[in-house]
Amino acid sequence: MRIGLLGTGNVARALAQGWRAAGHDTLLGSREPKERTDLGLPVADLSGATAHAEVLVNATPGNVSVELLRSIGAPALAGKVLIDVGVGLTDDYTELSHPNSSLGEQIQEAFPLTPVVKTLCTMDSTAMTAPDGLEGPSTVFLSGDDAEAKRTTGRLLTDLGWPPSSQLDIGGITTARGQEHFALLFMGIAGGLGAHTFNIKVVPRAAA
Repeated sequence: MRIGLLGTGNVARALAQGWRAAGHDTLLGSREPKERTDLGLPVADLSGATAHAEVLVNATPGNVSVELLRSIGAPALAGKVLIDVGVGLTDDYTELSHPNSSLGEQIQEAFPLTPVVKTLCTMDSTAMTAPDGLEGPSTVFLSGDDAEAKRTTGRLLTDLGWPPSSQLDIGGITTARGQEHFALLFMGIAGGLGAHTFNIKVVPRAAA
């Protein structure tokens, strides 16, 4: 599958490498592609990465993502599955920039012809692409309104090492709020552990 990843930071690079290792054709998208030739991965401008992709991944800072996607244009995004892994935080990383909503919802509202699936935003880039490096199985969440887009996303998560048993569909795109708001708890847990590579597991009630 052709995957275009908008962004060239740690998350975008880790996902590109993970999916590339699984056999997918990945291309990073940058606003300054000529300045990002040292990444060991193919890089194009944002429009080029979008045109290349069957599936797009938003791995840009959440407080600029909608503006950046608008610069690409709704027609270029229409019909493509957009996997959103971003979280919007204030410049000092202490508060959410979408406290009464979510980035996932705002992207879906701005681009109604582009099915958005929120996932992978409750962990760091190492856990995203190496879940077997954690001490046991954990949970990755999916939020979105389009069932087929979720199925496509689920297959791509499996290719990163997340078996279906670890994937939990929590509902429509409005549930992206729960995923993104976890960022505040994530920072607290990271401070308590003294490390950022960890994940959570949903543990249901034991069967009677």
